[in-house]
Amino acid sequence: MDNNEIQAARAVAREAGALEPLKIGVLISGSGTNLQALIDRIADGTLNASIELVVSSRPSAYGLKRAEEAGIQTLTLSKEIYADPIAADEVIAHELLAHGVEYVIMAGYMRMVRAPLLATFPNRIVNLHPALLPSFPGAHAIADAYERGVKVTGVTVHFANAAYDAGPIIAQRALAVEEGWDVDTLESHIHEIEHELYPQVVQLLADGRVQVRDDLTVAIHA
Repeated sequence: MDNNEIQAARAVAREAGALEPLKIGVLISGSGTNLQALIDRIADGTLNASIELVVSSRPSAYGLKRAEEAGIQTLTLSKEIYADPIAADEVIAHELLAHGVEYVIMAGYMRMVRAPLLATFPNRIVNLHPALLPSFPGAHAIADAYERGVKVTGVTVHFANAAYDAGPIIAQRALAVEEGWDVDTLESHIHEIEHELYPQVVQLLADGRVQVRDDLTVAIHA
């Protein structure tokens, strides 16, 4: 099933008062602060989701400890497996499906997702980018925006596709850059927005409110 089919079914369940938690898998590579934001919102009842599996591209990622402390099953792939990115994504897709995952949430995952994952979860892989796409794509978006001297930057949540940082945009939130900020201050404010916006977008998905139009723009339904 693609995004629109799942979203339509969840919208019907919501109207009927029979909406189950959205089953998500989270991909990480580092400290896992956005993973923690999701865990916290689930715990306080403001996010109707269940994290079924956390996958890390690095065995040393602190996010694995966050997952384990929350009682969430984890999976780490070795460098040897990632040497073949297609094979690695086949393994990840298989494990996510085995855990009943409906949506894949990339939370600081520093690898591009490939065809096996994209085909298994069509318009169901969500990525967080620390800039207002299409501006400043890539892995150094915060530093790139700071060095350019922008007065406004922000955060984008979008569906991942085969083109890096170019999938359908679900939500954006702007941030005015104040005089005197250094790049670390900017990064801190960006992360604050991420920790608020990402759980909100996952809740939209949980509620069945997100539709991808034929022109690859996104409609958010009330």
